[in-house]
Amino acid sequence: MKYRKLDANDDYSFGSGLSNFLIDQPEAPAQAVKTRLMLETGEWFLDVTEGTPWKTKVLGKYTATTRDPVLRRRILGTQGVSDISRYGSQFDPDTRKYDVQAEINTAYGATRIRETI
Repeated sequence: MKYRKLDANDDYSFGSGLSNFLIDQPEAPAQAVKTRLMLETGEWFLDVTEGTPWKTKVLGKYTATTRDPVLRRRILGTQGVSDISRYGSQFDPDTRKYDVQAEINTAYGATRIRETI
């Protein structure tokens, strides 16, 4: 799996040849998970059905029973991810941030993911 690295601002990195890519490393599927989680449903003009339904299934008043299954499906549906060995999430109502942590097994080894939305 070849995946372009993100910089500190979560933009694709360019200008350094192959060092701009994660190639056959556990971090490649992990970064793919991150970009899949961050993509809001309807945001990508080529396929408005693709994305994470943040506003309707994850964040909101009546989403406690839907948020984790939705996020787990997004993680498991990522290329290179074979399974989730550990998963956890926390919502902070004061800051309105949602924190997702997962340990995943990939075709290239195990790795951890932690994203705050």
